[in-house]
Amino acid sequence: MKYCRFEYEGTPQFGWIETVAGQDHITRTFQFPPDVDALKSQSKNLQSVPLREAKLLAPVQPSKIVCIGRNYREHAAELGNEVPIEPLLFFKPPSAVIGPGETIVRPKISARVDHEAELGVVIGKKCRNIEPDEDVKAYIFGYTCVNDVTARDLQKKDGQWTRGKGFDTFCPVGPVVVDTLDPWAGVAVEARVNGVIKQKGDTKDFIFPLDVIIRYISQVMTLLPGDLIATGTPSGVGPLVAGDKVEVTVQGVGTLKNVVSD
Repeated sequence: MKYCRFEYEGTPQFGWIETVAGQDHITRTFQFPPDVDALKSQSKNLQSVPLREAKLLAPVQPSKIVCIGRNYREHAAELGNEVPIEPLLFFKPPSAVIGPGETIVRPKISARVDHEAELGVVIGKKCRNIEPDEDVKAYIFGYTCVNDVTARDLQKKDGQWTRGKGFDTFCPVGPVVVDTLDPWAGVAVEARVNGVIKQKGDTKDFIFPLDVIIRYISQVMTLLPGDLIATGTPSGVGPLVAGDKVEVTVQGVGTLKNVVSD
């Protein structure tokens, strides 16, 4: 399954994406979370919209965004941090979410704002206290691109990360959500700034694999349909300045593109 969220006749809609004549088209709309089996058998309920012509919005509306810090050894090392012995959790507020093509705004009180390319996981089913032998894949609706934008100076100054991670526009997400990835087998994650590769990693190098992450979070809080997990960033994080064009690519998902302003 592949889906997006887009503006249709002036209203935000979730859209089912199918291949038509070799190109991605949005062929029907739905309410999240959908009954996937019913949706597959449903007739098209709108005139097919070429994906490349649609005004895409962030494909998620999460009640919470749970992030994993320092989930790649090289990233922990580049910032002079120890490798965590268990998943390191922090939040980004839903108000930080923006979609493809929207602008990342650098706050005036920060001297350094960094990009952080990540695999995003969208929860599809309510879960709490997942059993050790239970398959976490049953709770995953799909995968997307996330840029965990960070005011690095404020993160270091504060000690805790709420302010440095939580500014409006600091969570670009998109462009679509897919359910066909296998992060356990390895999915490439990259960031480019102005066309130059800055980050290049692979999910098979996670310190904590996805099943460990989801079980760990579920021991702390209830995950709801639509909630977003940002799974950690590879090494190569760096500063963004006004005018930069930043791209996050997740293999099998696509590329999330945003510009930066002051």
